[in-house]
Amino acid sequence: MAMTDVSRRDFFKVGGIAGLAAGVAGLGIGSVLGVPEEAVAETVTVTDFVYTCPVCGQKTADYESLVAHFEEAHPDANCGIPQCATLNINGNEIKVQVEPQWTLRETLLKACGLHGGAKEMCDRGGCGSCTVLIDGVPALACTTLAVQCEGHEIETSEGIAADERYRPLVEAYAKHDASQCGYCTPGQFTVAKYIIEKYGEPTEEQIREELAGNICRCGTYSRHVKAITEAAAAIKGGN
Repeated sequence: MAMTDVSRRDFFKVGGIAGLAAGVAGLGIGSVLGVPEEAVAETVTVTDFVYTCPVCGQKTADYESLVAHFEEAHPDANCGIPQCATLNINGNEIKVQVEPQWTLRETLLKACGLHGGAKEMCDRGGCGSCTVLIDGVPALACTTLAVQCEGHEIETSEGIAADERYRPLVEAYAKHDASQCGYCTPGQFTVAKYIIEKYGEPTEEQIREELAGNICRCGTYSRHVKAITEAAAAIKGGN
């Protein structure tokens, strides 16, 4: 196909869906959408961690080894033993090396490599792009400390997209071009699950009200409504 023959729809089938994969950030949706493998980021898993000594930078495969190294090699260090939080992320209970002041957004990005639910736009709690679900309720990852999340269930856009039940939501977002630049997409997508879980088949008014805190600089608000409405009906019908 010559470049001059590429329609807007064709663009979204290749470049646009690749953008969705980046926007919903590594959600592993290639097989769902029929997108070429090279155009889609793979699902990011949170299983392989490297723990880093804050003094010398030595890396270990587990937290206990890091503590042992720190106590042996840096007994006089004034920074204190590296901190670790046990977090439940997308159904996986993991130990994550954190700094006490790190937000959940920083932790998902720096310690877990989950770029989808860790979008930084305003970093002031005003745009909703970093929204995750904590115990099933939307929360701003940029204003929540990681250490506050111990004992709670955290769900990011990656985890939702990997859930077979929510395949219709991924498909609907692609079908209605709800992702443009992709920056707000993970937050919108995460709240979309909350809306469907809360209302079953939500009305347009309910969707708009729940998404009010998620800012889209591309202005695709009406497309989010269409995508969520269509996905909710499909999910309720077991499709």
